[in-house]
Amino acid sequence: MQTADHDGVAIAYEERGRDPAEAETVVLCEGLGYGRWMWNWQADALAESYHVVLWDNRGTGESGVPEGPYTIGQLAGDLEAVLVDAGVDAAHVVGASMGGMVAQRYALTYDRARSLALLCTSPGGPDAIPTPESTLERMFSVPDDADEREAIRYKMAPAVSDGFFEDNPDLVERIVDWRLESDAPPSAREAQGAAVEAFDASDELGAVSVPTLVAHGTDDRVLPVGNGELLAEAIPDAEAEFVEGGSHLFFIEESERVNDRLTAFLDDV
Repeated sequence: MQTADHDGVAIAYEERGRDPAEAETVVLCEGLGYGRWMWNWQADALAESYHVVLWDNRGTGESGVPEGPYTIGQLAGDLEAVLVDAGVDAAHVVGASMGGMVAQRYALTYDRARSLALLCTSPGGPDAIPTPESTLERMFSVPDDADEREAIRYKMAPAVSDGFFEDNPDLVERIVDWRLESDAPPSAREAQGAAVEAFDASDELGAVSVPTLVAHGTDDRVLPVGNGELLAEAIPDAEAEFVEGGSHLFFIEESERVNDRLTAFLDDV
């Protein structure tokens, strides 16, 4: 594990795959509260052909936990610090959920992005479709009698398909272990949530000048699919992939399909 400094905050990151002197870089931006584990499926697939950088948002995993609220602009600055520290001049930026918002802001502010892949995310702004109240209630509050493992499963339920827990008990337990080890604490989760709530790139997306892939599950109960449709319409020449029946975490549940589409996009770029 390595760290980069941004405004006095230590941002943890790791590198996998090919030597950056011999292969292009893909950097993966994680979602609200989640650690680097969420990219295990994509990182393994991409590492065969690319130099892969994974990093922890401020407040998450091994990164520093400054007081909030945070902004998406701060998180994009954290990403810039990571790429500078890693000696990366250009990177394909892949972001999911909040990480997709960071990727948008990064491409609009800095000049290292070679392409964007925006998964299950939103442009923000007045036309964005908000997270349903029922989902917010599950994500940010749990029954008083739930233990820590039950609390994670409770909060995670809206992000996966019905039946996912029952059909994948061993995988679910591994995910719970990873989340216990690296998820953001409540204060940082709220600080990241404030960044998501305030994010709005909707009037700027016409300025995105790099190849872009937008991918979204049609049954996303966290950031409804209409947000992906808004992104695909607003970003010039964006490619769109809508996964029928896909959940918010469709890149885990449908990892083979997503990996095939993502690697094809990156190879073409």
